[in-house]
Amino acid sequence: MQVISIEYILRCMPNEKNYFDNIWKMCLNEDKKRYNRIKFSNTLKKMEELGHIKKHGHKSDVYYEKLHHITMEDNIGFINNMIFTYESKINKASKNLKNKKIFVDISKNLNSYKLNKFVKTDYEILLEGMSGMFELASSIIWTKEKSDDSKLKKELTDCFTQIKKFLEDANQKLLKDKKTNEIILLQRDFGNKIPKPGYLRF
Repeated sequence: MQVISIEYILRCMPNEKNYFDNIWKMCLNEDKKRYNRIKFSNTLKKMEELGHIKKHGHKSDVYYEKLHHITMEDNIGFINNMIFTYESKINKASKNLKNKKIFVDISKNLNSYKLNKFVKTDYEILLEGMSGMFELASSIIWTKEKSDDSKLKKELTDCFTQIKKFLEDANQKLLKDKKTNEIILLQRDFGNKIPKPGYLRF
């Protein structure tokens, strides 16, 4: 799976009002080609959720502006709200998945399997929550690395530690009482999925 740098996208937004088409045309991949338009739009949505940019307008008049938290308290408060949102989503989905078989018709080599249709919605919510938490963690590390504020760095470290512990606990609960083949498949989705600092999955 491709990844894309938050910092690179922000560099492609040099104006007060940055229209989608301009950002998309300016941001090129390693082969100097444009990213898939729909996937790029989804990446901007992730950046808005993570508090890096703000979307304005609609349809052909959509533009984005960079966001800057005025105070440390605003920044940490925003992050804590995100953590709570993702934790709630993950906990609810995990509770609904407890003691249920997630994958069915698993082949011996694990290359063929199906998602149990009775847990599909909850599992997709779990994936969404976990993915959001992984990318929030990546964003936090990146923000910490580029900050000179010692108090902010400490608070960000605490936030990251909280996320890491929560993910470890959630992973253990998810794998509890699962058979070996299901554990392997689940670890493919959730094992060590935090992108490198400042990057989002594309």
